[in-house]
Amino acid sequence: MRQGPLTGLKIVEFAGIGPGPFCGMLLSDLGADVVRIDRKGQGRGAPSDVTSRGRRSVALDLKRPEAVEACLKLMDAADGIIEGFRPGVMERLGLGPDVALKRNPRLVFGRMTGWGQTGPYAQAAGHDMNYIAITGALHAIGTDEKPVPPLNLVGDFGGGALYLAFGLLAGIIQARETGRGQVVDCAMSDGAASLMAMFYGMKGAGIWKEQRRSNLLDGGAHFYDTYQCKGGGWISIGSIEPQFYALLLEKTGINDPEFQRQHDRAAWPSLRAKLADVIATKTREEWTEIMGATDVCFAPILDLDEAPRHPHNVARETFVDVAGVIQPAPAPRFSATPGAIQGPPPAIGAHDEAALTDWGFSAADIGALRGAGALA
Repeated sequence: MRQGPLTGLKIVEFAGIGPGPFCGMLLSDLGADVVRIDRKGQGRGAPSDVTSRGRRSVALDLKRPEAVEACLKLMDAADGIIEGFRPGVMERLGLGPDVALKRNPRLVFGRMTGWGQTGPYAQAAGHDMNYIAITGALHAIGTDEKPVPPLNLVGDFGGGALYLAFGLLAGIIQARETGRGQVVDCAMSDGAASLMAMFYGMKGAGIWKEQRRSNLLDGGAHFYDTYQCKGGGWISIGSIEPQFYALLLEKTGINDPEFQRQHDRAAWPSLRAKLADVIATKTREEWTEIMGATDVCFAPILDLDEAPRHPHNVARETFVDVAGVIQPAPAPRFSATPGAIQGPPPAIGAHDEAALTDWGFSAADIGALRGAGALA
């Protein structure tokens, strides 16, 4: 029995990598019935395939017309779909929005790509780092010497999956009001650019410099940076507001008058070096005891082994153990209709009969697909 605020929502997901599966996970965690169309023979289903959790898998051979028709029948019953192929692939398969929306006018057709459906780069291969490179985001993140990819958080997941989930749900709300579905062209490059809105505003106001580590929020300011402690651990300090900065000086025992020049950019390099020397006198654990859970705006920097054991994460059950794999719990949280991990990552074709039956296929329909070699 599924649970969450999206219970009753029906989504068809065409199997892919990166942001598509993550979007499917988000929707499933909140209760949507997500049926993933897999290719026959692909290996999936390991407990560590976290972003595949909570789906049902139907394995189809899309080279066969019977399988294409089965996909269209699933899309007839769906509220939305997720696909992450290069532009034109779904059309060549006979599964494009021109066909799907004619059959199901209320369908919201979610298209996840790096560069978008149009533009000079639309048909080019790429990865997260490339998509955020043209938005200004990658240039702004890193050390003095070079830009540094921020994992896949800005392109694939922040600029991609989250915007696709947002776009799908917005489209479904409108479709339920008007009876009209539409295509959601979700490009990671567009999403990453959108995430940069505040920084473009700061640039427009003349308070953002292009040089990395020279700004308020990129590690340029001594009061918004990371510091290494005695013994090698690291901490984060974000004491921007004057009252928080004053508490930082109090907790670190700093009474050097130069630290009164908090917002003097010329003083930042010297103040960072001085603060680094102070932080290096104590271990991460000692600083956590002194500044943790205070208004300094402080947190220890934890690795992936340590994070699930942090008292705050433990208290909120931020991480869960599923089949021996530690992974994030569903987010965000709902007071009346909480989400849940709806099941483990599915093996390829694990739900061929059950999912198709639930979505309106008869036993004869399923038998015909098997007989044609279209279904695993």
